[in-house]
Amino acid sequence: MLQDPNFDFHQLAQDIKRWGKELGFAQVAITDTDVNAHQQSYRDWLAKNYHGQMAFMQRNQELRADPTKLHPNTLRIISVRMNYLIPQAGFAATLSDPQRAYISRYALGRDYHKLLRKRLKQLGEQIKTVYQDLDARPFVDSAPIMERPIAEKAGLGWTGKHTLLINQDEGSWFFLGELLVNLPLPVDQPVSTNCGNCVACMTQCPTQAIIAPYQVDAKRCISYLTIENDGPIPVEFRSLMGNRIYGCDDCQLVCPWNRESSLTKEADFTARHELDKVTLLELWSWDEATFLKRTEGSPIRRIGYQRWQRNIAVALGNTPASARVSEALRTNRDNAEPLVQEHIDWALGQQQQKLGQMTRQTHRLIRIIEKGLARDA
Repeated sequence: MLQDPNFDFHQLAQDIKRWGKELGFAQVAITDTDVNAHQQSYRDWLAKNYHGQMAFMQRNQELRADPTKLHPNTLRIISVRMNYLIPQAGFAATLSDPQRAYISRYALGRDYHKLLRKRLKQLGEQIKTVYQDLDARPFVDSAPIMERPIAEKAGLGWTGKHTLLINQDEGSWFFLGELLVNLPLPVDQPVSTNCGNCVACMTQCPTQAIIAPYQVDAKRCISYLTIENDGPIPVEFRSLMGNRIYGCDDCQLVCPWNRESSLTKEADFTARHELDKVTLLELWSWDEATFLKRTEGSPIRRIGYQRWQRNIAVALGNTPASARVSEALRTNRDNAEPLVQEHIDWALGQQQQKLGQMTRQTHRLIRIIEKGLARDA
């Protein structure tokens, strides 16, 4: 398509960034479609089977390597980020209380896919008011497109050793999205900041999933184990999961760049149904109809009821010994699917083991008291 030589694309780029901010994006940047620099590392990651069951990561590699095959005529990619950290996120309060359920903070509210896609579509409509020949297509984690490398190249941040994008001013608590356009807009430059010698995310990962800087073995990652994995959770990782039932934020929690992260301005990202403070036993009491109703419009729904129960069963096994917890586990066992039954049995075994330890400790204490009383007599 022939471009109007008199059209001011530099001014349009500035307008696009302003419109994006008005639509709620924390930052808007522009890059070209060349992502070849990341192809070899991606292929190496796949070759090591670090993607686990995520077969979709192997498919359509030719599309990942060339965004123009996703949307012909694409000349530029408008990359955006939107903050999702809610006020009073309650990280420590939840993680330190084994009876409460920890859900990754990105999943507490409305499904971000729908919200960001709608805003990107609105941005495209705004662009079209001044450039009627616009051909655009929005993406939000919904197609084989290399979102993080694109955002990094556009200058939204740099890739941390945990493989998440980090912004110097606002940390990593944000979503990414893209709008592919047929406009020869001026491009932005990558940032030069990096993580330096910091390895906090690597050392603090509960399951040591960050096996080397910039390399994550998904099969060890709690987010993968609780969301993408559709089978049994390996026994070696169950006790390490603690009360994390959907995702994990630990690598972001310890990141120094997140000390001054900006809070979201989107009310839709605030916690629904008090999921930021709910107890494990309360969630365990949900039947499937309740689960479907309470997770409507939430990213949590995608794992389904069986995986939801599987994850909660593991977390209940990690709570302190409690007759109430054991009874709740046994009550649900007979009607559970085999996958869930396996994890219930593991949790009951953990509860029984802790109860035995408590009993032995109590007996030792009684003997100590009895010896002391005997000496006093």
